[in-house]
Amino acid sequence: MSGVDEELDEAQRSVRRAGRSLFRVRAAIGLVTVVALLSIATGIINIGGTETSGLLSAYVPQSVEQAFGFTGALTGFILLATTAGLRRGVRVAWGIAVVLLPVTAFQGLVGSTGVAVAGRTIPVATPLVALSVLSLLGLLINFRTFDREFDLGTTQLAALAAIVGAQVYGTAGAFALQDGFTGVDSLTDAFYFALVTASTVGYGDVTPETETAKLFAMSALVIGTASFAVALGTLLTPAIEARLAEALGTMNESRLELLDDHVIVVGFSDMTEPIIEELGRVDFIVITRDEEKARRLRNRDIDVVVADPSDEDPLRQAGIERARALVAATDDDAQDALAILTARELNPDLNIVAAATERQNEKKLKRAGANTVVSPAVIGGHLLAQSALGGAGVENFAARIARADEKEIAAADEELAEEVDVEGLEAEEETADAESDDE
Repeated sequence: MSGVDEELDEAQRSVRRAGRSLFRVRAAIGLVTVVALLSIATGIINIGGTETSGLLSAYVPQSVEQAFGFTGALTGFILLATTAGLRRGVRVAWGIAVVLLPVTAFQGLVGSTGVAVAGRTIPVATPLVALSVLSLLGLLINFRTFDREFDLGTTQLAALAAIVGAQVYGTAGAFALQDGFTGVDSLTDAFYFALVTASTVGYGDVTPETETAKLFAMSALVIGTASFAVALGTLLTPAIEARLAEALGTMNESRLELLDDHVIVVGFSDMTEPIIEELGRVDFIVITRDEEKARRLRNRDIDVVVADPSDEDPLRQAGIERARALVAATDDDAQDALAILTARELNPDLNIVAAATERQNEKKLKRAGANTVVSPAVIGGHLLAQSALGGAGVENFAARIARADEKEIAAADEELAEEVDVEGLEAEEETADAESDDE
């Protein structure tokens, strides 16, 4: 009983460590959100031209102070947009936030607005500075959590390049032909002309006077507006499709309620793809927090719930009380363990199968609540080794396993047993279990 108690204690400690890690990440993202909102508010206040009392105001030129004041709102909006990527664990969003947080802190020091309270001027941006520093520390501490890549397609990259190219063309041309324009005296004026022309705002304060300038302005108008229209459509379409798919998924709750005796697949990765293909003969549903992967799965008519697989709500939505089994086979053993712990708590009788990416995590996944833990790397290595040592039937065995039913698998197993040490895998598992009991 002492060995079992030790395993239970270790599992509980693992749960507490995972919970603390998840809490730290969510707290850091929450702080970034608060900083973004404070930066927006501070920037808007500074636009009003009220008294500024930044700690560094005496050491910074007035023009720089004013610039940092009104750009605070822009910085805040960009930072607020990055929080969506932070919640998904995107590394690029983490990098943008790490760059912008020192900027928001400096904006608070330079352009903070003073408010008179009881005869004293209190800088309202002091919380902005303090929270910016805390948020930056939180993101740096949880660096390893934000490991998801942000992949843009070729079309989206081309769209971004078109926008940048159009702005460079408009800015360079207007600056080179500044003698033919009224109101273009600097590079900033030229960029201003390119931006208001491409966005079709056209305030009318910058106008071409010569024939050459007019021809260039027409070309800049056509190129700029076309690039903006095409790029915005290309970049926004995936996000709109994801939101529509999520909304349709919410509207189709009745279909989820009809699921019974089905299999729940938590997460989606390269390791999960063959599992989904094999499960095509039974009812199953996938839970993933990656909207892009969920969109691709929906295009294949696969039921998907877009949420964190380790949360209770999506598991309940997927009908875990009525499920026959749960499969956890992503590339992240820690996330699989959290999902298994939650699933075991919601359904103690559920058959849970997990794939261990790292061999040393097999026992941990079992302690988390998995009934069966398979290590694809160990199995693949064992078969490769047996094949190298002369096991002629290994390749045929693997091929038949990939396409066979249960009876054919059993027949292939018996046929291979004479040539390959298939029992070696079972012996390794028994040894590992014995060592675990001794501990």
